[in-house]
Amino acid sequence: MTAATATLPTVLETSDMLEIDGLHAFDFTFDDQQLLITCMDGRAEKRWTFSLAQVQAATFDEALQSWTLNGDSGEHRLVCMSAFTGNNNEEDEQHDDA
Repeated sequence: MTAATATLPTVLETSDMLEIDGLHAFDFTFDDQQLLITCMDGRAEKRWTFSLAQVQAATFDEALQSWTLNGDSGEHRLVCMSAFTGNNNEEDEQHDDA
């Protein structure tokens, strides 16, 4: 991925998990107003909020494979990830009860 082929808003739409400043965050929301990230650092809850303009201004660092995002509290390093999900539904399996 390069900054020329993707923007952070585009990548966030398909991300399942984020890493911000070395902390993994499953709990995040991104809408047309802001990006809100919440995660636990030990027993402390940490929150980051970025405006849509801040998210759109993020730049991709090829060497580090991460986004540099400037927020109200300074510069942050963001890695977007896709996760695998388990599915215990057996709807795809066919059972013969004959």
